[in-house]
Amino acid sequence: MKVTENIEITNEDNMALMARYPDNYFDLAIVDPPYGIGLVKTEAGNWGQRKENKGSIDKQTQWDFDVPNSEYFTQLMRVSKNQIVWGANHFISRIPFDSSCWIVWDKVNGESYFADCELAWTSFETAVRMYRKRTVMTNRIHITQKPVALYKWLLDKYAKPNNKILDTHLGSGSIAIACHDYGFELTACELDKEYYDKAIERITNHVSQQRLF
Repeated sequence: MKVTENIEITNEDNMALMARYPDNYFDLAIVDPPYGIGLVKTEAGNWGQRKENKGSIDKQTQWDFDVPNSEYFTQLMRVSKNQIVWGANHFISRIPFDSSCWIVWDKVNGESYFADCELAWTSFETAVRMYRKRTVMTNRIHITQKPVALYKWLLDKYAKPNNKILDTHLGSGSIAIACHDYGFELTACELDKEYYDKAIERITNHVSQQRLF
């Protein structure tokens, strides 16, 4: 679906999407795949981990039990020139290259079940960088939703004008809003139809509101 002239988002498996593109088609892939930690919400409304039988888990959280396999990373690095991979500390053995440039997102979240920081592996040969900002997100539509401001910071630091951006796990669509605001071309997909529909609605509303001003 063409959300805007520069943003195309499909409801499909990411392997099917990447199979359609030639080597090095995208300049930068920024992806946030499942971490495999089994994140679920308790009856009290708190977040926690649950590792027992997958069949007993609510559909909304089943995706977080499975991390990408090695073939996913082979294809990701085939179709993109550079990559930023969130949560790579959970599956670093599946990424074929070392990196000197990890990104640290210090969430400044106080005492919380969630980790104090999240880490992203990158293909860049620069120093470790940190993004430190507390962001209170309203109207959260995805369990692992990241702030638009974080994606804008990544684009500022690691993307160049006219770069083609790839996201294989769209989730809440924050990256699409950042790309739209900054004028980047984005190709993305989301496998879960419910998340896909919510993300499209969120992005469309954002674009429509901008046109009013």
